[in-house]
Amino acid sequence: MKILIWHGYLLGGTGSNVYTRSLARAWSRQGHEVVVLSQERHPERFDLGGALAVRPEIGPRLPVFVLDDYEAVRPQLLQNLTRPQLDDYVARNAAAIADHLPADFLLTNHVLMGGPVGAAAGLPFAVKAHGSELEFSMRGRPGLGAWANETLSGARAVIAGSEHIVRVLGEVVGDGDYVERIRVGPPGVDVEEFRPEGRESALRALIEECRHDAPHPTGRNNQRLPDAGNAERFASFFAEDRPTAVFVGKLSAEKGVSLLIDAASRLDLRTVVVGFGPARRELERQASGNNVLFSGPLEHRHLRHLWPLADVSVVPSVFPEAFGMVAAEAASCGSPPLVARHSGLAEVAAALELEYPAEQRHLASFDTGDVSDLSAKLAELVSLPRPQWQAVSESARRTVVRNWSWEHVATTITDVMAQ
Repeated sequence: MKILIWHGYLLGGTGSNVYTRSLARAWSRQGHEVVVLSQERHPERFDLGGALAVRPEIGPRLPVFVLDDYEAVRPQLLQNLTRPQLDDYVARNAAAIADHLPADFLLTNHVLMGGPVGAAAGLPFAVKAHGSELEFSMRGRPGLGAWANETLSGARAVIAGSEHIVRVLGEVVGDGDYVERIRVGPPGVDVEEFRPEGRESALRALIEECRHDAPHPTGRNNQRLPDAGNAERFASFFAEDRPTAVFVGKLSAEKGVSLLIDAASRLDLRTVVVGFGPARRELERQASGNNVLFSGPLEHRHLRHLWPLADVSVVPSVFPEAFGMVAAEAASCGSPPLVARHSGLAEVAAALELEYPAEQRHLASFDTGDVSDLSAKLAELVSLPRPQWQAVSESARRTVVRNWSWEHVATTITDVMAQ
C-alpha cells in the first residue's frame, strides 16, 4: 500500500514526533510505500526506514499547543489564531498532500489540526488523537471542539492512545458518529532498539554517543541539543555503581519533575533528568547538588544505553497523559517504570502489573502528586535483592514485547483502515 502520514511538527523529541517517525519506519519495513509530511528540516537525522520525507510550505505561522522554539517558522498557540489563518494552514497542507496522490490512505496526527487537514485531503483518512491538543488548546473552547467534531465525522477511524483519551474525546469534542469509529491503539516501542544491556557496555556506548553530539552554536546554548560535555559528565556520574533513577520528558510543571527531585533527595538517590523546557532553571535550583545530573534532551541513540543503567524510570506527571511512551521504552530496556497512577499512565501500570511477580505489583505506580508514596516506592524498588529486581526488570520487558511493539501498532492501524 501507499500510506501518507501528516504530522504538523518535527520528527525529533518525544510524544507525537517519535510516534510519527517510528510508525513510518515500521510501515516501510513491512513493505509499504510511505510518505511523511512534517515540518522537520533535518529528516536525514532519523531512521524512517526509507520513507520519503516532505516539508509542506505552511507560511509564517505554525499552530501549536505549547510554545517552543522552531527553526524558520513562528509558533503561535492554536487557540489564538483566527479561523481564516487556520483555514489557510489547512489549505496549504492539503495542497502538499495532493502532490503525493494517489495513495491508499492518510494518517493525520492530532484532532486539531489533523482532522481538518484529513477532511480537506480528499482520500480515506484516520486521525491519531495524542491528547496534548485536547488538553492544552481545545478543552474549554467549544468552538474548536465543534470544528473537530465536524471534521472527524469524515474519518474512517479515530485512533486513541488509551481509554483515557477516549474519555477526553467525549468531554472535549462531544458526541457524534465519529465515536463509533474510535479504536484504542497505544503508541509503540522499537523492541529491537530498546533492549536490556550490561552496565559496562551500556555506559561505554552512552559516552561514545555523547561524543558524537552536535556542538552548540558559538556564544549561545541551544536548549534542543544535548548539553555540552555530557560524555565527561556521564563518565564521572556513573563511575560508581549506585542505585539510579531516570526521568525523561519535558521540563515543565505538569510533568512533575520537582516531585521526583524531592523524593530522591530524601533517599540520597542518584538521579538523571533528561529533557528541556521552561522549568529547567527552577529544577536545577531545587536539586542544587551533585546527586542530580541534568543532561538536556537526549535522542533514542542515547536513551537506549541510559535506561539500562537505571534501576527505575520515573514518570511523575501531574497532568493527564495520553499513554506514557517513555515508560514503555524504559521498560523495554529492562528499567522498571514507576508512574503516577492516572490517565493513560494508569493503563501502562495495569499492563505491567499483569506481568510483575505478585509481591512487586504495587511498585508499578504511586499516588499522583504524593511525594511520600513516591519516595517509599523508590526506596523499595532500589533496595530489592538483585534476583527480585531482575524478575521485575524481565517482567517489564515482557510487557512491552507482548503489547507495544511498533510492528504490532502498524499492523493494527492498517487492519482498521482496511475494514
